[in-house]
Amino acid sequence: MYLTFFGLNEKPFAITPDPRYLYLSERHAEALAHLLYGINEAGGFVQLTGEVGTGKTTIVRSLLAQTPKDAEIALILNPRMTAPEFLLTICEELGIGVPDGAPGSLKDLVDILSDYLLHAHAAGKRVVLVVDEAQNLSPDVLEQVRLLTNLETNTQKLLQIIVIGQPELRELLARNELRQLAQRITGRYHLKPLSHAETAAYVRHRLRVAGATTDIFAPAALNEIFRLSQGVPRVINVICDRALLGAYTLDRHRVTATLVRAAAAEVFGRRFTPHWLPWALSAGIATLLGIATVALWNLQPWSTRSGDARLPRAEAAVAAAAAAPARAAVPPPAPRLAELLAQHAAETDTDSAFGRLLALWGAKYQPNGIDPCSQATQQGLECVIERGSFGQLRLYNRPAILMLSDGAGTSHQVVLTALDDEQARLELGGARSVGLGELSHFWLGDFVVLWRPASSPVKALSAGMRGAQVRWLRRSLQRLNGVADDASVSDVFDAELAALVRDFQRQHQLAVDGIAGVRTQIALASAVGGADAPLLSAADTHHHGG
Repeated sequence: MYLTFFGLNEKPFAITPDPRYLYLSERHAEALAHLLYGINEAGGFVQLTGEVGTGKTTIVRSLLAQTPKDAEIALILNPRMTAPEFLLTICEELGIGVPDGAPGSLKDLVDILSDYLLHAHAAGKRVVLVVDEAQNLSPDVLEQVRLLTNLETNTQKLLQIIVIGQPELRELLARNELRQLAQRITGRYHLKPLSHAETAAYVRHRLRVAGATTDIFAPAALNEIFRLSQGVPRVINVICDRALLGAYTLDRHRVTATLVRAAAAEVFGRRFTPHWLPWALSAGIATLLGIATVALWNLQPWSTRSGDARLPRAEAAVAAAAAAPARAAVPPPAPRLAELLAQHAAETDTDSAFGRLLALWGAKYQPNGIDPCSQATQQGLECVIERGSFGQLRLYNRPAILMLSDGAGTSHQVVLTALDDEQARLELGGARSVGLGELSHFWLGDFVVLWRPASSPVKALSAGMRGAQVRWLRRSLQRLNGVADDASVSDVFDAELAALVRDFQRQHQLAVDGIAGVRTQIALASAVGGADAPLLSAADTHHHGG
C-alpha cells in the first residue's frame, strides 16, 4: 500500500526470512562463522542460541547458502517428534531409502544411517545435521542425538551436529542427566540483539534493498526503534512496517519518533512515552518545588524578623485575589475517539454514513433500498472506494466516509467533513474535531468519496479519444492555467492535451502517464471547483500528494 508513496519496490520489513535482506551485524557474522567452522572442520557438536526474533533462522538460511560442495545437510525445522520419527526424518532429508519394516525400529534406523555415513566418509563427503528450535527436543530424542555423536572412525566424527534454539536450550543441556551430551559440545555461541548503531544500519540496509533512495526514518526515529525493540530484528521489522503505514496514512514522507512510538503502541498494545519524559517530569517537579519553597519563604507569616515588612504584601495579595473575578470553570477534556465511537456506535452503520454523505451533496438516500453507490449514480454522482492516505483525501477535497476499526475489532463508518494539517472533523453525535495522530490509530486508509463527473459512465481518457468528456478535460485544464473559456474548444485528445495532463499530474503527485484516469479526473474536478460541490477545505490544499 505504501510502496509507491515511499518509492520502494517491495516491502522492506516483511518478517519472512529472505537471504537478500540478510544484514550481518558483528554478532551475526560471528555466529555464522561458528556454524561454518562446525561444518568445515569436522568438529562434532555445535550449539547456537538466541532470543526469539534475533535472526537465528535467517542465519541458518545463510548457512545453507554457503554450504561447501562436499557437505550434505539434513535440516530438521520442527523436532517435536519421537526418537524413531527423528531418525527417519534424518534419513528422508539425506535421501536414504528405508525398508518398509525399518521405520519402527531404532536399531534398524541407526544401522542404516551408520552405513550411509561410512560410505559418505569414504567418498570424501561430510554429513551435517542441523536441528532448529532444538529447545523442543524431548529427552528420548536428546539421548538419540548423544548416541549419534558416537558414530565415528578412528580419526573423526561421521556426523556433525548443529543445534539451534532459544535460551531454554542452554538450560536444557545444563541438566545433570544430559551432562554426557553437553560435554560433547565443541562450540557454543549465544546470539545477542543488535546494538544501537547496528539497529540503525539494519533499518537503512533493508530500506536500500527494497529500493529506497533517501533516509525515510529520521535519526530520532531510529533511536526510538532501538529503544522500543531492544535491538531484536523481528520486533524492529514489525515496528518499522507499522510506522511506514502510519506515515503514509498521514501523508508524511519522513518517519518521526512520534510515529515510531505510535506504531509500537499498536504492536505491543500499550502507550509509550518519549524517552526524555520521565527526566523532564522529574526536573519539572524539582523546579516547581524550588519555586514553591521560595514563594512560601517570601510569604511566611511566622517570620518575626521580617513579618511586619511582608504583611502589606500578603494583604495586597489577598485583596487582589478577592477583587479578581472568579476564574471560569475549566471545561472537561473532549472525549477521545474511542469513547465517541462507543457512545455513537448506533450512528456508524452504512445507512447512517451514506445518508449523511449524500445529504452533503443535496442528494437523498433510501435505507434498505438498492446499494448506496447505485443510489448515488442515479443522482449524477459517482462512488470512489479506495485505500489511501490523508494526502489522497486532501487531493480529492471531498467529504468522505472513513472505515474505522476500534480496539475491540468493531467496524465503524464515519463521515469526514473537514481536514487540515493537524485536525479532522468527524460527524459523531455532531461535528467533532479529532487530531490526525489519534485518528490514524483507528483508520488504516479505507474510504469512500462521492464526486460529480462531467458525464457518466466515467472512463479513463487517453490520446486519440474524443467527445464531451475530452472537451471537459481540456476546458478544465485550460481554466486552471488561466486560459479563458472558448466555446470552440477541441474535443480531441491530442499530444498538447496529453502534455497538459502530465503537468497537472506532476503538480499533484499523481502517476505521471498523460492518461486522465479516475483519480486525475477527481483531482481536476476538485481543483476547478463547483458551486454545488461540498469541500473538505476551502483553502487550496491540492499541493499535497497521496
